[in-house]
Amino acid sequence: MIGTCFPPSDFDNWANTYDHSISIDRFPFLGYPDVLAKTLALAEPHPGLSVLDLGTGTGNLALLFDRCDCDLWCTDFSEPMLARARLKLPAAHFILHDLKVPLPPELDRSFDRIVSAYVFHHFELDGKVHILHELLPHLVPNGRMVIADIAFPDAEAMEKVRLVAGKDWEDEFYWIATESTIALEKVGFKVEYVQVSPCAGVFTLLS
Repeated sequence: MIGTCFPPSDFDNWANTYDHSISIDRFPFLGYPDVLAKTLALAEPHPGLSVLDLGTGTGNLALLFDRCDCDLWCTDFSEPMLARARLKLPAAHFILHDLKVPLPPELDRSFDRIVSAYVFHHFELDGKVHILHELLPHLVPNGRMVIADIAFPDAEAMEKVRLVAGKDWEDEFYWIATESTIALEKVGFKVEYVQVSPCAGVFTLLS
């Protein structure tokens, strides 16, 4: 069983106010626009690029790829979140899907890029690694995964942010890059990590 923090119902209830939440420039969304912009840049989008966005939420990351004329496929386990995303991205493909289970038949294909933003901190490290490794068959040769999330270069950096965040802090399964890189490399990924804000960074994963 892959450990996770929250059920879909929590996100159903958040759908109408999610975009307001990410506009508040403090933990956990400090530097949110810069994090998404860096994710886009590392994915090197171009027209026709096939992109699978995992846990698309209200579609904020997917919207950046849409503006680059990519072929977008988006998943989320919250139907209200997907409903908000559909309003922004009428040309994209949307699939209701929980990352704890294998991809559905509609996604039995390969993608040039697999991307995600602010999703995987809901899974313990073993769960993160398991999900990403299981997605490798859905990545084209020389494709890449670009994963943005609440993340810290090491445990000391996380503790500093926790102290500053105060009451805004919530204990979840945040990435610690030193530990996560080792775990991802053990299953065959080549890993690059860049810190974008004090509390978020982007992993680029190559097979």
